[in-house]
Amino acid sequence: MYWTLELASYLEDAPWPATKDELIDFAMRTGAPLEVVENLQAIEDEGDSYDSIEEIWPDYPTKDDFFFNEDEY
Repeated sequence: MYWTLELASYLEDAPWPATKDELIDFAMRTGAPLEVVENLQAIEDEGDSYDSIEEIWPDYPTKDDFFFNEDEY
């Protein structure tokens, strides 16, 4: 399983919180690449729901990871 920013971006509008099956269904309905569906299927599922992409991909960059000052623009 591997994630990139591009692949993870397909889940930004997912209906959080969501279960693994709901995320797979969302990815397929929205036309996400096959890699997104395969990554979601590879998650070891214990029936839990996920509150955000960070729970699936802990290294997902947040706004704090970028050195962009929105106040300057």
